[in-house]
Amino acid sequence: MSEVKKAVVLLSGGLDSSTVLAMAKAQDFECYCLSFAYGQKHSAELEYAKNIADSMGAAQHRIATIDIGAFGGSALTDDDIEVPDASEAGDEIPVTYVPARNTVFLSYALGWAEVLGSSDIFIGVNAVDYSGYPDCRPEFIKAFEAMANLATRAGVEGATLRIHSPLIDLTKGEIIQRGTALGVDYSQTVSCYRLSASGEACGECDSCSLRAAGFQEAGIPDPTVYKSS
Repeated sequence: MSEVKKAVVLLSGGLDSSTVLAMAKAQDFECYCLSFAYGQKHSAELEYAKNIADSMGAAQHRIATIDIGAFGGSALTDDDIEVPDASEAGDEIPVTYVPARNTVFLSYALGWAEVLGSSDIFIGVNAVDYSGYPDCRPEFIKAFEAMANLATRAGVEGATLRIHSPLIDLTKGEIIQRGTALGVDYSQTVSCYRLSASGEACGECDSCSLRAAGFQEAGIPDPTVYKSS
């Protein structure tokens, strides 16, 4: 029998990370999904992540509780900063950027990967249809991977740790097309930064705008439930 390939998959409950989970499974990885309660205002995404991990046959799903939100500084964690509409976006890094979030998330994933004996971590960052976040760029992924191979026992002992970012060069439409081909049920994913208590997306924030444009580009009906105008 061939050796089981294990991978840690960062899973937010969103469109991108769900697609990445499907991609990892298609490469015959046994997937260990990791989500975070990091002090975000809307934690409904964690229930979506749990359901997605279960429905897609993840070996395990864990939710790590950390408190990046204690520092504030982001519209996703700070009650004093409002999530803007997509129409208000400028050229600067938006207020929905959470300082150092992907660095922290990948560090946790790296620790779990070492314990599991895994050399592979999957993350759904994207540098095409994204909001300008600095920790979604290829340069960041390359730098973190280099650090991971220097800073871990596994790396020092000769294992090659890899950070997989299969969406990095894809448009949102291309992501949706690939995920659909792999059987991802996007009606079970959530992207909205201002999701209502009843699960309705606002349709106005940057994340909703990118998602809607992606389905239009892909030529696939958008299954998102938006709030009534």
